[in-house]
Amino acid sequence: MGGKSLRLGFLTLPVLLLAAASEGAEPPPSCEAVRKVFQLRRLGPLGGVPEFPRAGVDLQVCTSRNPTCCTKKMEERYQTAAKQDIQQVLQTSSATLKFLISHNAAAFQEMFEMLIRLAENYTSTLFCNAYRNMAAEATVPVQEFFTDVGLFLFGTDVSTEEFVNRFFDTLFPVVYNHVLNPGPTDISLEYGECLRVARRDIRPFGNIPEKAIGQMGRALLPSRTFLQALNLGIEVINTTDHLHFSKDCSRALLRMQYCPHCQGLTLSKPCMGYCLNIIRGCLADVAEVDLHWRGYIQSLEELSRAMSGAYNIEHVLLNFHSLVNDALVQAQINGPELSEQVHKMCGPPVRKPKEFPGCSFDQNKDNQVLKMFSRDSEETLTNRRNAQGNRSERIAGNNCSLLMSGEEKMSLSFKGRPFFSVEFISHLRLYRAFYGGLADQLCGNELAAADGLPCWNGEDVIRSYTHRVVGSGIKAQSANPEVKVKGTDPVISQIIDKLKHVIQLLQGKSFPEYDKWDLQQTGSGGGVDEQISGDCDDEDGCGGSGSGEFKRVLKITDSGMPDKTNLSDVKQIHQTNDGSTLDTTGAGCTAMADYMTFMLISLVIPFLSLW
Repeated sequence: MGGKSLRLGFLTLPVLLLAAASEGAEPPPSCEAVRKVFQLRRLGPLGGVPEFPRAGVDLQVCTSRNPTCCTKKMEERYQTAAKQDIQQVLQTSSATLKFLISHNAAAFQEMFEMLIRLAENYTSTLFCNAYRNMAAEATVPVQEFFTDVGLFLFGTDVSTEEFVNRFFDTLFPVVYNHVLNPGPTDISLEYGECLRVARRDIRPFGNIPEKAIGQMGRALLPSRTFLQALNLGIEVINTTDHLHFSKDCSRALLRMQYCPHCQGLTLSKPCMGYCLNIIRGCLADVAEVDLHWRGYIQSLEELSRAMSGAYNIEHVLLNFHSLVNDALVQAQINGPELSEQVHKMCGPPVRKPKEFPGCSFDQNKDNQVLKMFSRDSEETLTNRRNAQGNRSERIAGNNCSLLMSGEEKMSLSFKGRPFFSVEFISHLRLYRAFYGGLADQLCGNELAAADGLPCWNGEDVIRSYTHRVVGSGIKAQSANPEVKVKGTDPVISQIIDKLKHVIQLLQGKSFPEYDKWDLQQTGSGGGVDEQISGDCDDEDGCGGSGSGEFKRVLKITDSGMPDKTNLSDVKQIHQTNDGSTLDTTGAGCTAMADYMTFMLISLVIPFLSLW
């Protein structure tokens, strides 16, 4: 009952004020109500507020024929408060949107970092298990390669083609020293440098480097662009949250929000049409962002679908070790021919005493790399997951094997799920018209009086606003009766230019064209029988440079998983001309990649479920 009476009180006061104004009544005999609000809002010292109405001849905006409760100093403080109020309302209206983008940008960056560390671990494990004698020397090239991957993803101006080529250039002397022409001592630094420079002419790894360049370019560039676009979205919101209002806009905001106080109308709210004219005038530049913001969100949505398909960064990074293994096997197959080419270009091997031990893959270090994927019972994200069983992950000796429970193998059915951006995009889509309807949202939800109630029109409390209400955008403001809009804010123009640019990037206009190195989408279950040779295309079915046929065979159990979850599952079988076979162990790591892919996706789902 008390609440109902209070509401009636709020409704009655504006009506009484309206009646008084229409009858030409005198202003309130006291400024006590104005003093209370001024003190409550902490706008300044209470001593500067008159106790009784006075002549307002010194006022510049809140002018009136009647005595007023305002002084020039109060008007200045009201001016500051009016701008702060609208800034606060703007920030409140965009808070959910800003939270959505910023938290997902942080989650995506963390996901990329984990993918890079995991892919580096796979590649190091390949050398440790399958190419043990060169593992120590391969450590630096592997680390430098994945450092470059991270630098590129997070915005550094490096070339994917350059760092992929640099990796294989640096790897070739190691392969020559330990696989193609092993000896009791290592090759000299000078001879190794000759091999590094000659790698692109000798082509010891066949077409694998070109394939890696194509895959890395198509997977990393969209992911990098996606992350940059999210950061730009945050910049757009920050810019519109902290607008610099023109002098005319500031005066209009003062007149709308605080000039009623000077007449004792501390509870009045502006009429809806009056509010729309002022806010649309003050946000005329912001309304121009609308078209480009819509295009920005649409382009993000389109790219997110591509990132789950042909541009899938998970597929590329978590299978890079397989490409490296294919490259090493290719070099082994053509070993005699390569040795002959090396001899022609660099001369006979120049050797020195060995400096590197064998495999020095540190179990403790490997545990540190993978510890982020452990599932502690007290871990916050784990507690938020609903249908996940207990998991055990450990490193088994120097073979770096990752053991999975039967339930974890079953959970690999999640492979192929879009890359952690679907829920985010579906929420972001709700904000496509955010900037186009911002003025209407502010007036309708925060600032203006409800329809049918007495309201402030800039001079008096009236029953309805009678002036024309203009539309949104700069062109529409030429007929605005409340605010004069002059020119375009250069800061907003700069933000619009940035949106235009990132839309072009998101739409793939700077992405590499599809070519013969297109990503191969891998399925699950069944056997794998793959042809690899020099410069052959996948469909050619040709042999390997006169050395016979090479096949990669992955053993599959009835459950659709490799029978052991370590790197020895992949057998490289080379059929030579004389009928003998060369068996070299590779690094398929398919099960481990799939399992960790699922776990990576699971990490981000709780973030997206918070709203």
